[in-house]
Amino acid sequence: MSKLFDPLPQRDLTLRNRIAVAPMCQYSARDGVPDHWHLVHLGSRAVGGAAAVLAEATAVSAAGRISPQDTGLWNDAQLAAWQPIAAFVAAHGAVPGVQLAHAGRKASTRRPWEGSGPLEASQDPWTTVAPSAVPFDDGWHVPQALDAAGIRQVVADFRAAARRALEAGFQLVELHGAHGYLLHQFLSPLSNRRDDAYGGSFDNRTRLLREVVAAVREVWPERLPLWLRISATDWAEGGWTVEESVALARQVRPLGVDLVDVSSGGLVPHVKIPLGPGYQVPFAAQVRREAGVATGAVGLITEPRQAAGIVERSEADVVLVARESLRDPYFPRRAAQALGAHLDAPVQYQRAW
Repeated sequence: MSKLFDPLPQRDLTLRNRIAVAPMCQYSARDGVPDHWHLVHLGSRAVGGAAAVLAEATAVSAAGRISPQDTGLWNDAQLAAWQPIAAFVAAHGAVPGVQLAHAGRKASTRRPWEGSGPLEASQDPWTTVAPSAVPFDDGWHVPQALDAAGIRQVVADFRAAARRALEAGFQLVELHGAHGYLLHQFLSPLSNRRDDAYGGSFDNRTRLLREVVAAVREVWPERLPLWLRISATDWAEGGWTVEESVALARQVRPLGVDLVDVSSGGLVPHVKIPLGPGYQVPFAAQVRREAGVATGAVGLITEPRQAAGIVERSEADVVLVARESLRDPYFPRRAAQALGAHLDAPVQYQRAW
């Protein structure tokens, strides 16, 4: 049997295989509250055989939303709406996870099918924040640089959201430190121009992320895993590098991070990224090898044998499938059939396998 279908222990949990559904924004919530769309979207991928199903970038505060239609976990109404979704995912054998996020200077935007870009004055934009008052691109809002009180509030918001995630029934939290959102903005010299304890040196630029990890671990049980998504490189001169990603992984592992989900880019626009099948896998392999931490590989992983090879070559411990899982919620079942592995189906569907 392919190692892609080996179980993976994560603290007191065991993932049934090495395929996870990556968090993908649906831009379909109202006031941060998920609805039937999210139940069916996430639930169908649990039925499809994934080992873990991660809900989209879920804002830790209203100001941290990417768009007005993002999901949230900053109040108890949102918590209650997530409960049946997490329960359904768990009931069908997958670990229910959620990615906690703050968009920083990339907040207050239109959803993709409405034009993307920053909200216009007539669309109720809100004030965005960042490490420094540097906009994402020409024509974007200029964010407010966070002061000391603002930084403390961000840490508190992540802690509170993690507590609500636990009450909602999630068994896995992933912190979003990638794709140019707030935690990534602090990491990169291209967006972090501070000269205080949160800017300048590597240790200063990673300080907020480390404080968030520690705060989340205060409320997130030791028995449950904590993942961190990073962008391994900004793909831009003077930006965050894969070597710094390795050093960061070494920092956060003893703080309680169990797996580093390795993506790339998103911090600055107009960069040239060498897109191709598995183009980010070498980053996951390098972080795994040099930092001694479990990693997840993501990015243009679309074929069963491609996914299996990543695990079998020890380039990553998990493959996170994103757009391919949108095209095919049953990708894990298709992969099992292609690779000669067995994956239990719900009794309602067994006659099809």
